[in-house]
Amino acid sequence: MSGRARSGAGVVATAAILDAVLVVLFVSIGRRSHAEGLDVVGIAGTAWPFLIALAAGWAAARAWRHPLDVWPSGVVVWAVTVAGGMLLRVVSGQGTAFAFVVVATLTLAALLLGWRLIARLVTRRSRARSGHTAGADSA
Repeated sequence: MSGRARSGAGVVATAAILDAVLVVLFVSIGRRSHAEGLDVVGIAGTAWPFLIALAAGWAAARAWRHPLDVWPSGVVVWAVTVAGGMLLRVVSGQGTAFAFVVVATLTLAALLLGWRLIARLVTRRSRARSGHTAGADSA
């Protein structure tokens, strides 16, 4: 059981880190496309609202229970990240133009839900192959 718990914790940590890296990637791509600097301070200044909202999304979804699930974990994480990130941007005086909200919503959906979908498909295929192989070996 301890090996299983360790691998579970590793999956959770990897999922959380991947989410954070993808949020920073989203911010970096946006800053670059608007000819803004890619310095650490600039990226951090743009990313912090989304990273805080991402953490809130993880808490709201209790995503550590099923970090690879698109529904409900991934969808809740994504929705809270977008909504919370935009709210924090407003409160901090950063822009939330309609076009930005649309782009952020779609891009973060592709990133935060997309990797989960890919991970789930890979996991299912691996399980199907190992189950098929085990069945063939025992026959």
